[in-house]
Amino acid sequence: MDIFRIEGPVRLSGSVRVNSSKNASLPIMAAALLGPGKSVLQGVPHLSDISVCEQLLGQLGCKISREADDELCIDSTVVDHPVGEYDIVRKMRASICILGPLLARCGRVEVSMPGGCAIGDRPVDLHIKGLKALGARVHLKNGYIIAEAPNGLQGSDIFMGGPFGSTVLGTANVLMAATLAKGKTTIESAACEPEIADLANCLNRMGAKITGVGSPRLIIEGVKQLSPVRYRVVPDRIEAGTFMVAAAITESELRLEHCRLNDMMAVVDRLRNIGVTVDAAEDGCVVSRQGPIKPADITTQPYPGFPTDLQAQFMALLALAEGNSVVIEKIFPDRFMHVAELNRMAANLRKEGPAVIVAGVKQLIAAPVMASDLRASAALVLAGLAAEGMTTINRVYHIDRGYERIEERLNPLGAKIKREDV
Repeated sequence: MDIFRIEGPVRLSGSVRVNSSKNASLPIMAAALLGPGKSVLQGVPHLSDISVCEQLLGQLGCKISREADDELCIDSTVVDHPVGEYDIVRKMRASICILGPLLARCGRVEVSMPGGCAIGDRPVDLHIKGLKALGARVHLKNGYIIAEAPNGLQGSDIFMGGPFGSTVLGTANVLMAATLAKGKTTIESAACEPEIADLANCLNRMGAKITGVGSPRLIIEGVKQLSPVRYRVVPDRIEAGTFMVAAAITESELRLEHCRLNDMMAVVDRLRNIGVTVDAAEDGCVVSRQGPIKPADITTQPYPGFPTDLQAQFMALLALAEGNSVVIEKIFPDRFMHVAELNRMAANLRKEGPAVIVAGVKQLIAAPVMASDLRASAALVLAGLAAEGMTTINRVYHIDRGYERIEERLNPLGAKIKREDV
C-alpha cells in the first residue's frame, strides 16, 4: 500500500494544467452506452475511478482502449450483459450512472447498490423515483437494483429535489434515460452543476434534444436513437480549487491553465474574501497570497453554492487563519472524517453537529495521518505542504481516485512529496 511522505513547509511557483473533470467524465462514459458504436472522449484523466468505470463498461460488453494518451475510446456496439456486478460497483458510487442508459437501451438492467467514499449516507431513492416516473418497474433483490421497461420508457414530469437539494447522479441517470423515452420529459429541480451541463451538451452532440441546459428545469424530447460522439470533457473545477488552495496555504503564486473561473465563482469569492488574489488569465488564472489568511464562514450548498468537494481543502487552509472560522456541511453532514487527522497536525478544529469551528493556529506540525476519502486526502496533502516537518499520509489510494499523479505535478512547482510502497 502506497504512502506519501511530505516535507514542509514549502513555497510553490510555476504553472500547472488542470485536468478534465473526473465528475463529468464518469457519467459521460456511461452515456456512451446510448450511442452504439465507437465514441471518443478527449481529456479523460488517468485515475483509478476512471479505470473502475472502464472495467465496468468492459463487463457490460463494451470495448475500451486508449488510442492516444488524451483520448479514451468506448466501442458500445455490443452490450450483451446489462448487469453492474457487485465486485466492481462496490468500488465507486458513480457506477450507478449505468442504470439509466442501460435501462433505456436494453429494457432491463441489474446494478448492485454502489459503494464509494465513506462520507455519509447517499441513498439512491431519487434515482429510482425518477426511473419509475418514466414507466420503469423497479425493485431490489439481493443487494441489486433491478429495473425493467420491456415496452420502452415514457416521458413524464419529474421532480428531483431531495432533503439536501438536487441530486447530481440522480439527475444524470434520469436525463440519460429520458433521451430515448417516448414523448417529452421535464426534470424539475435538476442539478445545475457544470458536470451535468457537460453531460447534457455531450448528449445533444449525440443527437438528443435537451433544452434548459445549466438550469434547474431540463426539458427532453425523446428520440429513437443516439449516435457515437467525439467530445472533450470540461476542466475539473475541484482539482482547480485544490491547486488554488495549494497556492494559498503555502503563501505562493501559481498559474492554473485549463481552468474555467465561471464554474467556480463561489470558490473564488471565498478565496478573495480571506486575502487570496485570483486574477483571470488566458485559459486560466493566477492565484497568489501575500500576508495573513483571514477567517471565513463557509456553508456547502448545491451549485452554484460552495462545493462540498472543496470543504476539506478549505478547512486545512482556514486552520491557519488569524481568527475563528465556521464551516457548515449541508450536503453530506457526516463528511468530517478529516477533522481528527488535521487536529493531529496541531490544527484546532471542533465539530459541532453539521458544523466545524476552526480556531486558527500559527503553524501546522507534521504528523502521521490517515486518508479516509478522496477529498480528505487532498486536504492532508495541502496541510503537509504547509506543516513543519515530515508528514506521512497513509492510504493514498484515495487520492489516486481523483487526482492524477498529484506528487508528479506538485513536485516541479516546489513541493517535496515522495510516494513509497510499504
